[in-house]
Parts: sequence; C-alpha cells; structure tokens
Amino acid sequence: MTITPYQIIVPLISLFLVAYAWSLVMRQKKTLWEGCLWTLFWGVISCLALFPSSLQYVSRITGIRRNETAVVVTAIGVLFFMMFYVIIRIEELQQRITKLTREDALKDLK
Repeated sequence: MTITPYQIIVPLISLFLVAYAWSLVMRQKKTLWEGCLWTLFWGVISCLALFPSSLQYVSRITGIRRNETAVVVTAIGVLFFMMFYVIIRIEELQQRITKLTREDALKDLK
C-alpha cells in the first residue's frame, strides 16, 4: 500500500482541529459534548483518509452500492443532526434572552 499526500495531510489537519477543540473545552468555550462530537467527526475523517477501503463497510451498512454515494448520504445525515443540535441551542438562547429581558423589565418597574 502506497501512502499518498492526502493520507498524510488529512490526519495532521484532523489532529490539529481536535487539539483546538479540546483547548476550547478546557477554556470552557465549548462543552464536553461538543468536544467529543468534534473528536469523533475528525477521527472518522482521518480513518477514511488512512483506510479508504473502510468505505466499503459504510456502503454495506447503508445498503448503497457506490462508496461515494454512501459517504455523501452519511454526511448529509450528520449535517442534519448538526443542524438539529444548532437549532436546539438557538432556541435555548432565545428562551434565556426572553427570561433576562422579563427580569430586567420587572426590575425597572420596581
């Protein structure tokens, strides 16, 4: 098996991004859950870069014959999950802002 530049560069970039994510977790700018998800995501990307034959496993799991299509469908599923997570976080922030605004308005009345 010959190693391509892609198989060297992608894991290095992934390692850098995982380290950056965990530095954000340590500085309490990201949650532990986000750090774990970031690590999982970039770990999978690194594994796919290092072991391209593992795409056949993804193809078998999803039931899609072409490896590339299986990756695209799986990536779309992950993106939908991430969007759902972001929407939940935005709704939580809106509720917190509403609560703070109400408290501030009631404080002004007194």
